[in-house]
Amino acid sequence: MEYIDTQAQLVEVAERLADARLVGADTEAAGYHRYVDRVCLLQLSTRSETFVIDTLEVHDLRPLAPIFGDPQVEVVFHDGDYDLRLLNRDFGAVVRGLFDTKIAAQFLGERTPGLAAVVEKYLGIQLEKKYQRADWAQRPLPPELVAYAAEDTKYLPALRDRLRAELEARGRLSWAEEEFRIEEQVRWTPPAPEQEAYLRLKGTRDLTPRQLAALREVYQWREEVARARDVATFRVVPNDALVELARRMPSSLGALAGIPGLPRWLVGQHGREILEAIERARKLPAEALPVRPRGPGRPPPDPEFFAAVERLRAARDAAATRLELDPGFLMPRFQLEEVARRRPRTREELAALPGIRQWRVEAIGDELLAALWG
Repeated sequence: MEYIDTQAQLVEVAERLADARLVGADTEAAGYHRYVDRVCLLQLSTRSETFVIDTLEVHDLRPLAPIFGDPQVEVVFHDGDYDLRLLNRDFGAVVRGLFDTKIAAQFLGERTPGLAAVVEKYLGIQLEKKYQRADWAQRPLPPELVAYAAEDTKYLPALRDRLRAELEARGRLSWAEEEFRIEEQVRWTPPAPEQEAYLRLKGTRDLTPRQLAALREVYQWREEVARARDVATFRVVPNDALVELARRMPSSLGALAGIPGLPRWLVGQHGREILEAIERARKLPAEALPVRPRGPGRPPPDPEFFAAVERLRAARDAAATRLELDPGFLMPRFQLEEVARRRPRTREELAALPGIRQWRVEAIGDELLAALWG
C-alpha cells in the first residue's frame, strides 16, 4: 500500500495505472464529523497494488480522468452512488465502465449486501469495520486509519470476479450491467435550500407556534455555530436537546443548564447567544409566528387502484421468491403504484413507464400484466 499526498506522486500513480483494465475504488468522507461533507481520501486498488490518495493535499485528480472515463477500464465500487456524486462535485470526476459489487450482490439475492458481509461470504475474509465513523479529515491521519481505508478496495477486484461469475452463471449479468450504466449517470446536484428544515425534526408535532419560533431561532443559531467550527450540527447540539430547548424556552443560564442533552461547555461558551435566540422568538408578534404547513388533502379512496396495487404486490412477491431476490429490490412499491395508475396492457407499454428498467420487464413483466388484467 502506498500513501499519496503530493501531485507529483499522483501523476506517477496515473502512469502506473495507464495499462490497468480493472481498478477498485472507494472514498472516505467527513460528513459524520464536519459541517460540509468532503472527499478526504480516494483509495484505488489493482489486483496487485493499492494506493491511498490524500485528497485534502492532492486537489487535482485530472491525471486519473483517462482511467475513470474509459469504458474499457472497469472501475469497481461497492455502493458507489454517493462516492460518484462526491467525486463529481469535488473534482469533476466522471466514471465509465462501472461495476458496483453491492448491486451485483443484490442481483444474487443478498439481503445484507454491505461490503463486510459480501466479502466474508464470497471471499472468506473478515473485514474490520470499527473505524466506519472515524474523522477522515484529521491530519496527520493515524496509520491504522490509512490501513483500514486500504482494506476497502484491496479485495474489490477479486470480489468483482466472484460476483461476475455468479451473475453469468445465473443469467443476470445483463440485468446488473443495465443498473451499472444507469449509476454511471449520477452527478452531484446541490440540494434545494430548505427554509423550514427545522420542521422536519422529530418530536415537534406538539410544539405551539411560539415554540416553533424558538426552534427556528435556535436551529439557525446551531447552523451558524456548526459552520464556523466546521463540525456536524449534531455535535453542537443533538436534535432532541434542540427540540427540548424550544419546548421549555428557558430564560436563564440556570434553566438552560437543566436541558437534558445540552453539553455543559456549550452553556458556558454560548449560553447567552442561545437565550438571545429564544428571546427573539418570545418578542415576535403573533402574526409572525410560524405555522406548520398542512399537507395536501388526500384524494378519495380508489378501491380499484388499491386492489390493483395489492394484486401487483402479490405477483411481485411471488416472483421475488422464485428469483430469490429481495422484493423491494425487484420492484419498489412506488413503481407498483405507478403501474397500477398507468395500467399498461403490453410489455412495451410497461417498459415505457418512467423509471421502469428493462431487466424488470424481462424478469416479472408478464406476471405484472397478468395481475393487472388476468
